[in-house]
Amino acid sequence: MLLDTASLYFRAYFGVPDSVRAPDGTPVNAVRGLLDFIGRLVHDHRPDELVACWDNDWRPQWRVDLIPTYKAHRVAEETPAGQTDEEEIPDTLSPQVPIIQDVLAALGIARVGVTPYEADDIIGTLTARAKGPVDIVTGDRDLYQLVDDARQVRVLYPLKGVGTLQVTDEAWLREKYGVDGAGYVDLALLRGDPSDGLPGVPGIGEKTAAKLLDAYGDLDGIMAAVDDPKAKLTPSQRKRLDESRAYVAVAPKVVRVAGDVPLPDFDPALPHEPRDPAALEALADQWGLGGALQRLLTVLQH
Repeated sequence: MLLDTASLYFRAYFGVPDSVRAPDGTPVNAVRGLLDFIGRLVHDHRPDELVACWDNDWRPQWRVDLIPTYKAHRVAEETPAGQTDEEEIPDTLSPQVPIIQDVLAALGIARVGVTPYEADDIIGTLTARAKGPVDIVTGDRDLYQLVDDARQVRVLYPLKGVGTLQVTDEAWLREKYGVDGAGYVDLALLRGDPSDGLPGVPGIGEKTAAKLLDAYGDLDGIMAAVDDPKAKLTPSQRKRLDESRAYVAVAPKVVRVAGDVPLPDFDPALPHEPRDPAALEALADQWGLGGALQRLLTVLQH
Protein backbone atom coordinates (compact mmCIF):
# COMPACT_ATOMS: atom_id res chain seq x y z
CA MET A 1 0.00 0.00 0.00
CA LEU A 2 1.43 3.32 -1.15
CA LEU A 3 0.17 6.51 0.48
CA ASP A 4 0.17 9.85 -1.31
CA THR A 5 0.85 11.33 2.10
CA ALA A 6 0.34 15.04 1.43
CA SER A 7 -2.95 14.31 -0.35
CA LEU A 8 -4.11 12.47 2.78
CA TYR A 9 -2.92 14.96 5.40
CA PHE A 10 -4.50 17.83 3.44
CA ARG A 11 -7.78 15.89 3.50
CA ALA A 12 -7.35 15.19 7.20
CA TYR A 13 -6.66 18.88 7.85
CA PHE A 14 -9.86 19.99 6.15
CA GLY A 15 -11.90 17.06 7.48
CA VAL A 16 -11.03 17.34 11.18
CA PRO A 17 -11.87 20.58 13.07
CA ASP A 18 -8.85 22.70 14.00
CA SER A 19 -10.27 22.82 17.50
CA VAL A 20 -8.41 19.49 17.85
CA ARG A 21 -5.29 20.83 19.57
CA ALA A 22 -2.22 19.82 21.54
CA PRO A 23 -1.93 20.75 25.25
CA ASP A 24 -0.01 23.92 24.26
CA GLY A 25 -2.80 24.95 21.87
CA THR A 26 -1.09 23.92 18.61
CA PRO A 27 -3.63 22.49 16.11
CA VAL A 28 -2.99 18.77 15.48
CA ASN A 29 -6.08 18.00 13.39
CA ALA A 30 -4.02 16.91 10.36
CA VAL A 31 -1.77 14.70 12.50
CA ARG A 32 -4.59 12.95 14.30
CA GLY A 33 -6.71 12.73 11.16
CA LEU A 34 -3.84 11.11 9.23
CA LEU A 35 -3.23 8.59 12.03
CA ASP A 36 -6.91 7.64 11.93
CA PHE A 37 -6.75 7.37 8.12
CA ILE A 38 -3.77 5.00 8.32
CA GLY A 39 -5.45 2.97 11.04
CA ARG A 40 -8.61 2.58 8.98
CA LEU A 41 -6.66 1.67 5.82
CA VAL A 42 -4.61 -0.98 7.62
CA HIS A 43 -7.70 -2.39 9.35
CA ASP A 44 -9.73 -2.60 6.14
CA HIS A 45 -7.04 -3.73 3.68
CA ARG A 46 -4.33 -5.48 5.74
CA PRO A 47 -1.33 -4.62 3.55
CA ASP A 48 1.93 -6.49 4.13
CA GLU A 49 3.88 -3.37 3.30
CA LEU A 50 3.05 0.31 3.74
CA VAL A 51 5.01 3.28 2.43
CA ALA A 52 4.23 6.93 3.14
CA CYS A 53 5.38 8.55 -0.12
CA TRP A 54 6.60 12.11 0.33
CA ASP A 55 6.86 15.30 -1.73
CA ASN A 56 10.52 16.24 -1.29
CA ASP A 57 9.92 18.62 -4.18
CA TRP A 58 6.24 19.42 -4.79
CA ARG A 59 7.01 21.44 -7.97
CA PRO A 60 10.20 20.06 -9.56
CA GLN A 61 12.12 22.57 -11.64
CA TRP A 62 12.52 20.07 -14.49
CA ARG A 63 8.74 20.00 -14.88
CA VAL A 64 8.46 23.80 -14.64
CA ASP A 65 11.18 24.17 -17.32
CA LEU A 66 8.96 22.20 -19.70
CA ILE A 67 5.63 23.83 -18.76
CA PRO A 68 6.16 27.09 -16.79
CA THR A 69 2.52 27.21 -15.63
CA TYR A 70 2.90 23.85 -13.84
CA LYS A 71 1.36 24.33 -10.37
CA ALA A 72 2.22 28.05 -10.63
CA HIS A 73 -1.05 29.13 -8.99
CA ARG A 74 -0.11 27.21 -5.82
CA VAL A 75 3.15 29.07 -5.25
CA ALA A 76 3.16 31.19 -2.10
CA GLU A 77 3.54 34.84 -3.11
CA GLU A 78 6.21 35.56 -0.53
CA THR A 79 8.75 33.07 -1.88
CA PRO A 80 12.02 35.06 -2.10
CA ALA A 81 13.55 35.45 -5.55
CA GLY A 82 16.11 32.80 -6.37
CA GLN A 83 14.81 30.35 -3.78
CA THR A 84 12.84 27.17 -4.27
CA ASP A 85 9.12 27.90 -4.59
CA GLU A 86 7.21 27.33 -1.37
CA GLU A 87 3.78 25.78 -1.67
CA GLU A 88 0.93 27.83 -0.30
CA ILE A 89 -0.17 25.84 2.75
CA PRO A 90 -2.68 26.91 5.43
CA ASP A 91 -0.89 28.58 8.36
CA THR A 92 -2.02 25.98 10.87
CA LEU A 93 -1.09 23.00 8.66
CA SER A 94 2.60 23.82 8.05
CA PRO A 95 3.68 23.30 11.71
CA GLN A 96 1.98 19.89 11.71
CA VAL A 97 4.04 18.43 8.88
CA PRO A 98 7.25 17.94 10.95
CA ILE A 99 5.12 16.30 13.69
CA ILE A 100 3.77 13.85 11.10
CA GLN A 101 7.35 13.05 10.06
CA ASP A 102 8.42 12.44 13.66
CA VAL A 103 5.41 10.24 14.44
CA LEU A 104 5.86 8.10 11.32
CA ALA A 105 9.55 7.63 12.19
CA ALA A 106 8.80 6.60 15.78
CA LEU A 107 6.12 4.19 14.58
CA GLY A 108 8.50 2.64 12.04
CA ILE A 109 6.27 3.38 9.04
CA ALA A 110 8.52 3.86 6.01
CA ARG A 111 8.52 7.42 4.65
CA VAL A 112 10.23 7.87 1.30
CA GLY A 113 10.94 11.09 -0.56
CA VAL A 114 13.68 11.97 -3.06
CA THR A 115 14.73 15.38 -4.41
CA PRO A 116 13.83 16.61 -7.06
CA TYR A 117 10.73 14.43 -7.28
CA GLU A 118 7.12 14.47 -6.16
CA ALA A 119 5.41 11.77 -4.14
CA ASP A 120 3.70 10.70 -7.40
CA ASP A 121 7.13 9.80 -8.80
CA ILE A 122 8.00 7.75 -5.70
CA ILE A 123 4.67 5.94 -6.10
CA GLY A 124 5.35 5.37 -9.81
CA THR A 125 8.78 3.92 -9.09
CA LEU A 126 7.62 1.64 -6.28
CA THR A 127 4.71 0.47 -8.43
CA ALA A 128 7.09 -0.35 -11.29
CA ARG A 129 9.28 -2.37 -8.90
CA ALA A 130 6.42 -4.20 -7.17
CA LYS A 131 6.31 -7.98 -7.46
CA GLY A 132 2.74 -8.28 -6.16
CA PRO A 133 -0.54 -6.33 -5.94
CA VAL A 134 -0.37 -2.59 -5.21
CA ASP A 135 -3.01 -0.32 -3.70
CA ILE A 136 -2.31 3.40 -4.19
CA VAL A 137 -4.23 5.65 -1.79
CA THR A 138 -4.58 9.17 -3.19
CA GLY A 139 -7.02 11.98 -3.83
CA ASP A 140 -5.06 12.86 -6.97
CA ARG A 141 -6.49 11.64 -10.26
CA ASP A 142 -3.06 11.91 -11.93
CA LEU A 143 -2.20 8.52 -10.47
CA TYR A 144 -4.98 6.81 -12.42
CA GLN A 145 -2.28 6.39 -15.08
CA LEU A 146 -0.74 3.61 -12.95
CA VAL A 147 -3.88 1.46 -12.86
CA ASP A 148 -3.06 -1.92 -14.40
CA ASP A 149 -5.34 -4.91 -13.94
CA ALA A 150 -2.75 -7.37 -15.25
CA ARG A 151 -0.33 -6.31 -12.50
CA GLN A 152 -3.10 -5.89 -9.88
CA VAL A 153 -2.42 -2.17 -9.46
CA ARG A 154 -5.43 -0.09 -8.40
CA VAL A 155 -6.08 3.35 -6.99
CA LEU A 156 -8.15 3.75 -3.84
CA TYR A 157 -9.60 7.26 -4.09
CA PRO A 158 -11.12 8.65 -0.87
CA LEU A 159 -14.72 9.79 -1.29
CA LYS A 160 -15.53 10.34 2.38
CA GLY A 161 -12.48 10.00 4.57
CA VAL A 162 -10.86 6.66 3.82
CA GLY A 163 -13.83 4.63 5.02
CA THR A 164 -15.51 5.11 1.66
CA LEU A 165 -13.06 4.55 -1.17
CA GLN A 166 -13.63 4.50 -4.91
CA VAL A 167 -11.79 1.39 -6.09
CA THR A 168 -10.35 2.47 -9.43
CA ASP A 169 -9.51 -0.35 -11.83
CA GLU A 170 -9.43 -0.49 -15.62
CA ALA A 171 -13.15 -1.27 -15.92
CA TRP A 172 -13.99 1.84 -13.86
CA LEU A 173 -11.61 3.99 -15.92
CA ARG A 174 -13.08 2.78 -19.21
CA GLU A 175 -16.60 3.45 -18.01
CA LYS A 176 -15.75 6.89 -16.64
CA TYR A 177 -13.19 8.17 -19.16
CA GLY A 178 -13.14 5.71 -22.05
CA VAL A 179 -9.44 4.89 -21.51
CA ASP A 180 -7.35 2.44 -19.52
CA GLY A 181 -4.56 3.41 -17.11
CA ALA A 182 -1.94 3.77 -19.84
CA GLY A 183 -4.27 6.01 -21.85
CA TYR A 184 -5.03 8.32 -18.94
CA VAL A 185 -1.83 10.36 -19.44
CA ASP A 186 -2.84 11.24 -23.00
CA LEU A 187 -6.38 12.07 -21.91
CA ALA A 188 -5.15 14.28 -19.06
CA LEU A 189 -2.69 16.30 -21.11
CA LEU A 190 -5.17 16.85 -23.96
CA ARG A 191 -7.95 17.87 -21.56
CA GLY A 192 -5.65 19.91 -19.33
CA ASP A 193 -5.89 20.23 -15.57
CA PRO A 194 -6.35 23.66 -13.98
CA SER A 195 -5.43 22.26 -10.54
CA ASP A 196 -1.95 21.43 -11.87
CA GLY A 197 -1.61 24.42 -14.20
CA LEU A 198 -1.72 22.22 -17.32
CA PRO A 199 -3.27 24.26 -20.14
CA GLY A 200 -4.34 21.33 -22.32
CA VAL A 201 -5.27 21.77 -25.97
CA PRO A 202 -7.81 24.61 -26.34
CA GLY A 203 -11.24 23.32 -27.28
CA ILE A 204 -10.39 19.69 -26.51
CA GLY A 205 -12.35 18.68 -23.43
CA GLU A 206 -12.55 15.32 -21.71
CA LYS A 207 -15.16 13.78 -24.00
CA THR A 208 -13.49 14.98 -27.20
CA ALA A 209 -10.11 13.74 -25.95
CA ALA A 210 -11.62 10.31 -25.21
CA LYS A 211 -13.18 10.15 -28.71
CA LEU A 212 -9.91 11.11 -30.38
CA LEU A 213 -8.01 8.48 -28.39
CA ASP A 214 -10.62 5.89 -29.29
CA ALA A 215 -10.32 6.79 -32.97
CA TYR A 216 -6.53 7.14 -33.23
CA GLY A 217 -5.20 4.98 -30.37
CA ASP A 218 -2.87 7.33 -28.57
CA LEU A 219 -1.36 10.82 -28.66
CA ASP A 220 1.09 9.92 -31.43
CA GLY A 221 -1.80 8.57 -33.48
CA ILE A 222 -3.79 11.77 -32.99
CA MET A 223 -0.86 13.98 -34.00
CA ALA A 224 -0.24 11.78 -37.06
CA ALA A 225 -3.89 12.35 -38.00
CA VAL A 226 -3.29 16.11 -37.93
CA ASP A 227 -0.85 15.60 -40.81
CA ASP A 228 -3.16 13.22 -42.68
CA PRO A 229 -5.64 15.09 -44.92
CA LYS A 230 -7.84 11.97 -44.99
CA ALA A 231 -8.20 11.80 -41.20
CA LYS A 232 -11.68 12.69 -40.01
CA LEU A 233 -10.71 15.55 -37.70
CA THR A 234 -12.87 18.65 -37.76
CA PRO A 235 -11.10 21.74 -39.16
CA SER A 236 -11.20 23.25 -35.65
CA GLN A 237 -9.64 20.17 -34.03
CA ARG A 238 -6.93 19.98 -36.68
CA LYS A 239 -6.09 23.67 -36.27
CA ARG A 240 -5.97 23.57 -32.46
CA LEU A 241 -3.89 20.40 -32.30
CA ASP A 242 -1.51 21.80 -34.90
CA GLU A 243 -1.11 25.03 -32.93
CA SER A 244 -0.47 23.01 -29.75
CA ARG A 245 2.45 20.95 -31.08
CA ALA A 246 5.01 22.57 -28.76
CA TYR A 247 2.85 21.80 -25.73
CA VAL A 248 2.03 18.26 -26.89
CA ALA A 249 5.74 17.57 -27.39
CA VAL A 250 6.69 18.26 -23.75
CA ALA A 251 3.48 17.56 -21.83
CA PRO A 252 3.89 13.75 -21.62
CA LYS A 253 7.12 14.13 -19.65
CA VAL A 254 5.39 16.49 -17.21
CA VAL A 255 2.19 14.48 -16.77
CA ARG A 256 3.70 10.99 -16.72
CA VAL A 257 4.99 9.99 -13.30
CA ALA A 258 8.61 8.89 -13.14
CA GLY A 259 9.20 5.17 -12.82
CA ASP A 260 12.94 5.21 -12.25
CA VAL A 261 13.59 7.44 -9.23
CA PRO A 262 16.79 6.37 -7.38
CA LEU A 263 15.34 5.37 -4.01
CA PRO A 264 17.19 5.07 -0.70
CA ASP A 265 17.23 1.79 1.20
CA PHE A 266 14.21 1.42 3.47
CA ASP A 267 12.08 -1.27 5.08
CA PRO A 268 8.52 -1.20 3.71
CA ALA A 269 7.22 -3.89 6.09
CA LEU A 270 4.16 -2.85 8.08
CA PRO A 271 5.35 -2.46 11.69
CA HIS A 272 3.49 -4.37 14.39
CA GLU A 273 5.31 -2.62 17.25
CA PRO A 274 6.70 0.94 17.36
CA ARG A 275 10.31 1.34 16.28
CA ASP A 276 10.97 3.84 19.07
CA PRO A 277 8.38 3.46 21.88
CA ALA A 278 9.99 6.13 24.08
CA ALA A 279 10.00 8.73 21.30
CA LEU A 280 6.43 7.83 20.39
CA GLU A 281 5.26 8.23 23.99
CA ALA A 282 6.97 11.63 24.23
CA LEU A 283 5.32 12.75 20.98
CA ALA A 284 1.93 11.50 22.16
CA ASP A 285 2.27 13.47 25.40
CA GLN A 286 3.60 16.64 23.80
CA TRP A 287 1.03 16.79 21.01
CA GLY A 288 -1.97 15.17 22.67
CA LEU A 289 -2.20 12.33 20.16
CA GLY A 290 -3.56 9.78 22.65
CA GLY A 291 -6.75 8.40 21.13
CA ALA A 292 -5.76 8.48 17.45
CA LEU A 293 -2.34 7.00 18.15
CA GLN A 294 -3.70 4.28 20.42
CA ARG A 295 -6.28 3.29 17.81
CA LEU A 296 -3.54 2.94 15.19
CA LEU A 297 -1.26 0.95 17.51
CA THR A 298 -4.12 -1.43 18.31
CA VAL A 299 -4.69 -2.06 14.59
CA LEU A 300 -0.97 -2.54 13.92
CA GLN A 301 -0.62 -5.08 16.75
CA HIS A 302 -3.38 -7.34 15.42
